[in-house]
Amino acid sequence: MVQSRPDYDPVSVGSLAFWGQRPEQREQSLKVLRDERPVSWQRPAEGSMLPQAEDAGFWAITRHADIVEVSKRPGDFCSGQGIMIEDVPESILEAASSFLATDAPRHSALRRLVSAAFTPKRVAKIEEQIADQARRIVDDLLETGDCDFVDEVARKLPMWTIYEMCGLPEEQRLPAAHAADGMVSWSDEDVRAGLQPAELLGQSLFTLSGIGLGVAEARRKEPRDDLMTNLVQAEVDGERLTDQEIAAFFVLLSVAGNDTTRNTISSAMKALTDFPDQRKILQADFDGTIGTAIEEFVRWASPVMTFRRTATRDVELHGQQIRKGDWVVMFYASGNRDDRVFDDPMSFDVRRTPNQHVGFGGGGPHFCMGNMLARTQLRAIFDQLLHRVPDLQAGDPVQVVGNFVDGVKSMPCTLNLT
Repeated sequence: MVQSRPDYDPVSVGSLAFWGQRPEQREQSLKVLRDERPVSWQRPAEGSMLPQAEDAGFWAITRHADIVEVSKRPGDFCSGQGIMIEDVPESILEAASSFLATDAPRHSALRRLVSAAFTPKRVAKIEEQIADQARRIVDDLLETGDCDFVDEVARKLPMWTIYEMCGLPEEQRLPAAHAADGMVSWSDEDVRAGLQPAELLGQSLFTLSGIGLGVAEARRKEPRDDLMTNLVQAEVDGERLTDQEIAAFFVLLSVAGNDTTRNTISSAMKALTDFPDQRKILQADFDGTIGTAIEEFVRWASPVMTFRRTATRDVELHGQQIRKGDWVVMFYASGNRDDRVFDDPMSFDVRRTPNQHVGFGGGGPHFCMGNMLARTQLRAIFDQLLHRVPDLQAGDPVQVVGNFVDGVKSMPCTLNLT
């Protein structure tokens, strides 16, 4: 006998009204769910592009421990049927998500192939590039003066890093980064600029896939010393990536590499402004504190707010009967404020330890491959900012409306140079 669905939870976390709030406002609702109903049945998220069944909905997973459990049980909670709360066409899912939306054994094979492209020589070169890029960005900032921090600092470093790694021509970098924004911000009216969500998503995907295919084809004909050449040539157990797989990975790299790091840089700068005592601690002993500070930057920002899994069988979690095929959505931003794990989670603490945040995922096979790259970027840019623009103040950010990436569209800053 199939058990009837519970009522939709009165605390709704799927509406655009909910996601249009500031993070601290959303946290008030998430805390209620964490404390009282850590696994709650929610109405379908607003913004799905496909028709929803009459009894459709999703399970919101809001406690840290449950997020980790779901992440580490890929056999029960799979990724191959989608990773976002909204339902998007399968053709878009395949072309946009690369190995994020696959399961073993295909996921393992793709991940090995991509990992093979990150050779020690490649990683060392990337680290040198990031340090130089961060220095030059702050050089330009000092010339520009008071400005939009997102445009002049936060957006530049990840875009520069990712596309220089790939060997992308200069003229294609801004269009690619703009398309990456469209891949995760199509619920925001300002970003859509009059387009329907499906139109923006389709255009963005077409742009990124086309660029990725073009660069892959060029590197097969004329190899260079860049990541795309390594991806074209990577081989594990006699298998290579197809051009379509390389293009899908380029889409993933563009989105994950641009948006998440950019938004963490912006959020961390705002936190260092709002918690001046923490800024002083970090400035007084940068080398000794930056390691724990970076983990706090990621916890505080929680740049990826949600990730979806699909139940592969009937399971029970916190007394709730989850059916095979149900959507299970992990709320990373909620897990990173769970006071069962973090002392005083609403305080920003650059020396917080331990710091078992789920900003790079809750573990398991889909733990973020780019976590070390993100850490390197954060260290480099804040080394430059805190030493060369020590009194920079960030103003109030303008947030992107969406349920996937906690995006910052703009944020004014004043340099306060003497």
